[in-house]
Amino acid sequence: MSFGRLERSQRAAPMSEINMTPLVDVMLVLVVIFIITAPLLASSIKLDLPQSEAAKPGDAANFVTLVVDKSGQAFLNDQPLELAQLGQKLAQTAKSNPQTEVQLRADAAVPYGRIVQVLGTAQKAGLSRIGFVAEPAIKPELH
Repeated sequence: MSFGRLERSQRAAPMSEINMTPLVDVMLVLVVIFIITAPLLASSIKLDLPQSEAAKPGDAANFVTLVVDKSGQAFLNDQPLELAQLGQKLAQTAKSNPQTEVQLRADAAVPYGRIVQVLGTAQKAGLSRIGFVAEPAIKPELH
């Protein structure tokens, strides 16, 4: 009896490449999620800002955001405050840096008198650089 070598068939070589399709799918889903959530992170207060043709993004280095919603409630950096509390917070900001700009975002439905009260509080606190935030005007397309 002769014992010969048994022939072995060649096995398939191990796959050494990474399948990129699942990775690309996951990344696309994440991109879509970020695109949808990014505008929501800017401000959690719903406003209908007035429109102006002269509206342009500000480039102030040091600023605080002052928001007045439809009901007339004032928010400083997305925190609701009464006028007395607002004055105290703005005075603290003015002490640390008197050149801080107040960027006012007020709903179009807010009465002018309420805006004057809020602006007076900011000026009394020592902040005189005030910027009004508005949406760019939508120009009608000519066909």
